[in-house]
This record gives sequence, C-alpha cells and structure tokens, in this order.
Amino acid sequence: MWAYESVFYQIYPLGFCGAPFENDGVLEHRLLKVKDWIPHMKKLGINAIYFSPLFESDTHGYNTRDYRMVDKRLGTNEDLKEVIQALHENDIRVILDGVFNHVGRGFWAFQDVLKNREGSRYRNWFMLNFQGDSPYHDGLWYEGWEGNYDLVKLNLGNEEVVVHILESVEYWIKEFDIDGLRLDVAYCLSPEFARRLRSFCDSKKQDFFLVGEMLHGDHKRLMADDMLHSATNYECYKGLYSSFNSMNMFEIVHSLLRQFGPEDWTLYRGRHLLSFVDNHDVTRVASILSNERHLPLIYALCFGMPGIPCVYYGSEWGAKAQKSEGDPALRACFEKPEWNELSEWISKLAEAKKNSNALNYGAFRSVVLNNKNCIFERKTDTERVLVAINADSNEYVAHFDAGCGRAVDLITGETHDFGGGSTLPPYSAYFWKCEN
Repeated sequence: MWAYESVFYQIYPLGFCGAPFENDGVLEHRLLKVKDWIPHMKKLGINAIYFSPLFESDTHGYNTRDYRMVDKRLGTNEDLKEVIQALHENDIRVILDGVFNHVGRGFWAFQDVLKNREGSRYRNWFMLNFQGDSPYHDGLWYEGWEGNYDLVKLNLGNEEVVVHILESVEYWIKEFDIDGLRLDVAYCLSPEFARRLRSFCDSKKQDFFLVGEMLHGDHKRLMADDMLHSATNYECYKGLYSSFNSMNMFEIVHSLLRQFGPEDWTLYRGRHLLSFVDNHDVTRVASILSNERHLPLIYALCFGMPGIPCVYYGSEWGAKAQKSEGDPALRACFEKPEWNELSEWISKLAEAKKNSNALNYGAFRSVVLNNKNCIFERKTDTERVLVAINADSNEYVAHFDAGCGRAVDLITGETHDFGGGSTLPPYSAYFWKCEN
C-alpha cells in the first residue's frame, strides 16, 4: 500500500486559502493557490496530501451542503480537478475528507425536510421528531452530532443515504481521481458501514486508502483487512508532546510498546496508524512544547516510530497558534510558505522515512530508555534502524549492544561507530541504519 511509504501533508483548504468563515456564496478560485505550494511540498519530501473538507458547506466545511460541489469560496469542481492533476503530475497522492456522519443545516435534503416536513421524501434520512423542536425553532427535533445542531446527524441505517454517499465517493474517484479518504469522526461510524465502504472503494480503484479519525477506543473495531486501512494515533499524539514537556520518555515508549511492541497482546502490531504532532483541531506543536529545542526532536520521534507521518501546513517552519484562540487561529492563511532549519530537518526525516524498509514496515522494540533519552529498534528481514533521541540539555553516552559495529545515519548520511559507547549531543536525534 502506497500510503505506508508516504509522508502526508495536511491542508485545511478554507483556512489555507483565506476564505470567509460564513459561506457568502461568492465564487472565488482560491483553491488554485495549492498549485503554488507544490514546489515547497516537494522540497519538504511530501508525497501525499490530505485535504480537510472542501465541498460546499455552511461555514467550516464539516457542515456539508452538497457532497458533489466544491465550496464556492474555494472555486469550482474544475479547479479541484486541476489542482489534483497538478499534484499527481508531481507524484503527490491525494485523499479528501469524507464527512459522512453528519451534514449541515444547508444540506439540500435537510432543507427539503424543513420545507415539506412529514411530506418530505427525505424525512428518513435523518433522526427526526416532528412533535419536538430544535434550538433553531424549526418546529421539529433532529439529532445533532454530539449536541451540535449545526451538524445534522445522518441516518446511516437508511439504504438511500448510504447509496448517496457511495455514489458521491464514486463521483470523486471518477471526476477528481482521488486516492483515498480520511473519515471524519470515524468512531461514530459502524463496522458495517466501514466494510461496505471498503468493499465499494476497492471495486472502484486499486489501493484506495481509508483512514479513520479515531480519538479513543479500540481502533480494531474499524481498522481491519476488510475495513479501514488506518486510524489517527491520538494516543501517541498526546504522548509525544507530553513526554518532552515532562521530560519523561517512558510515556511515549509505553504507548508505542502497547500499540506496536513484541508482546502477543500488542494492539496494533503490523498496522500503520496516522502519526502527527499537531493538526487543524489542536494547538500547534510550536506553541505546546515548553522547550523550542525539542521541536526537531518531536518530529524525529514521529517519523521514526511506527506509522504514517503527517505534517500540518505551517508547522514545518514552526508556526504558532493556541486552541484557546479558536479554530480559525489554528487554520491560518499564510501568504506563502516559509523555509528554515526546521523545514530542512523535516525534509531529511521525510527522505529517510520514505526510503527505509525498516521505518516503513519494521517491528518496534525498546533498546535504551530513561527519562530524557530513548533508543528503539525498527526491524524487518532486510533492514535494522535504531532511532535515538536525546532530549536533554547535556550530552548522553549510551552503552548498549547495538548488534553491529557501525551504522549510517539516514538523516545526515554520516557514519556512526558503536564501539566505546554512542555519544548523543544535547538535543539530538539519529536514525542509525545498522550494517550487516
């Protein structure tokens, strides 16, 4: 599967393109801006992109009005086709956000219900009670997602609804040639729906990638050979920044052992979760780390651990934003990309990750672990890589059996000799590929 050997880049299009929050209905071809960023993405080592919602919606994209029309604030369907074609020509795959659990109040079928009430042929597309009322005083009650009444819950038990979604996905594949989907609030979806979607997508396009947004619970409920390929790794997202801020590498390594370790009870060994240090819903990593010297290291850990790394646009040069400032602050519009030492570092991590069999597919084993340092092994039948992190302000000398005498650092290309101990300078990280 191509996704397992990829480095993803996430763009939240409405913010990235500087679109107004409210849908003003004014057509602007803002989405074409993505084409200007392709050289930056390629320089960064990106070979896959995940677009947050870009179809017609009421406001933020997750309150969909029409699954088959690009939001006017971003442009036209032809614009999206042009952007994806340009990305494909540069060997960058594309996955879109599939927001299938709920729609917006402006969704055409829900508007028909508000107009025709019991007489609407779409009344069974939603969870309704015509004797109740909503916070919007519609004269009827409907189920909103987690109490948010701008997000109208779809009745995925209704065959018509499921068919409409599947036909929309088929339209996206045929019209835009997309390579996969990220499923919004996948934890709200049923295994039956996940199986149906997987089977359908497999029949339409080979190697079509499905990743689900999972915040909690057992990801294997939806992630399996006949369901989703992958899920978001929120457990390790928290463990990554918390381990650095509390100077306690035991936290993240505990999570990695729990998920991918050698024991029989390991949760997700052999699976490829989506790894990230931030995204459109959380405080940017440069604002959450208490020591900015840890910024390159958290990316090294994210790229070195099992999973598919995903970089959120702007964070590759250290952009800052707090969740407390509101979602628009997290989803900023940057006039043009920036490039600095962090960007250069991430580009080297990306090349190392994409070209390493062990980093893409290797098993996980902890080798050295203390509060401020960790070394772990990624190993396949053909390659061994030792990922080493020193989060301390002091030099650290690691004494351990590396299983080989010398190695090459996949990040810098420099040779490393394990004889006499391995010196880790302050705030350093290495991907040591062991010589046979």
